[in-house]
Amino acid sequence: MAVPKRKHSKSRRNKRRSHQRLVVASISNCPQCNEPKLPHRVCPHCGTYNGRQVLEVEET
Repeated sequence: MAVPKRKHSKSRRNKRRSHQRLVVASISNCPQCNEPKLPHRVCPHCGTYNGRQVLEVEET
């Protein structure tokens, strides 16, 4: 079984883990209804994308 010969320093450990972070989702506002939505996706509240009505959304 492989066993490390020398102890790795804290900086080497942290360099290895530098890519394992959480990424905050970028959220933009819909230009039609000003509700938050993910960019480049259809607005789930009003159903518009790029100024056009794409989905029929039920009013609740």
